[in-house]
Amino acid sequence: MARRDNSTHNTRGTRGLDAPKGRRSGVIPRRPVAGRDRFGRFTEAIARAMGTPWFLFGLTLFVVVWMLFNTLGPEAWRFDSAAIGFTALTLILSLQASYAAPLILLAQNRQDDRDRVQFEQDRQRAERNLADTEYLAREVVALRLALQDMASKEFIRAELRALLDELDERDEQRESDALSATDPAGAAVAQPELPKA
Repeated sequence: MARRDNSTHNTRGTRGLDAPKGRRSGVIPRRPVAGRDRFGRFTEAIARAMGTPWFLFGLTLFVVVWMLFNTLGPEAWRFDSAAIGFTALTLILSLQASYAAPLILLAQNRQDDRDRVQFEQDRQRAERNLADTEYLAREVVALRLALQDMASKEFIRAELRALLDELDERDEQRESDALSATDPAGAAVAQPELPKA
């Protein structure tokens, strides 16, 4: 009988121990993320509502009405006695507090997760901005160096003046050469002497 290799074939459809933990299916199937997200949004809405002045005003109004009704209301209709310290009211407020604390903590955990993601995105954005800034700084330096190698207006003007002076000297030289070529003897033309008196 041939032995089966568990790394290539698994009869249960799950991966072996060589797969990362996040990739393996667990014993308890995971619920869809949408359900957890819906519950998270619900807890945030509750925590947000409990942090408003309207909630405090409503809770205060509820407690005052409860106490007034159970103190001043008809004896037959009272359901929570002031003599025993409004036990039902105390239990209701304790129940509300016992649910409020975990809901607020869940909302804070979700906010911490969002803050962590936002911090990571901000860090990545800052790194990209730094890299872009460094690139632009290198480009500006390269442009400055390239501009230093370029001729300035004053340099071009000075070079053109020097060329014009050189051309003027050549023209003068050619004119003097042309004048000397017309007098083959190279001597100066003698002026007739005036008779002596």
